[in-house]
Amino acid sequence: MNASNTQVQMRKGLLEFCILHIIARGEVYASDMIEELTEAKMIVVEGTLYPLLNRLKNASLVSYKWVESESGPPRKYYSITDEGKAFLETLDETWDSLVKSTHMITSKK
Repeated sequence: MNASNTQVQMRKGLLEFCILHIIARGEVYASDMIEELTEAKMIVVEGTLYPLLNRLKNASLVSYKWVESESGPPRKYYSITDEGKAFLETLDETWDSLVKSTHMITSKK
């Protein structure tokens, strides 16, 4: 069994949660999300991010608006909806519970 495959799957499972947290801080451009996720070693490429952003938009968890740019084409900025905030609160509760449970199991000798 290959540990790196499991690591990739673990990161993918947390990606939506992390993206919602980034968007919840304020309007954000996709390339800024990619930069932050890459710095955090969540390794994301545009081909992964854009379909996920579309799913979040279709689920009414995020919205976007086009903003004109002085140095190129308009940019799409994402923001979290009220429904997205409520969803993220639920995910936060689940995350806290999972961290506690995982720690309980992994810290036993």
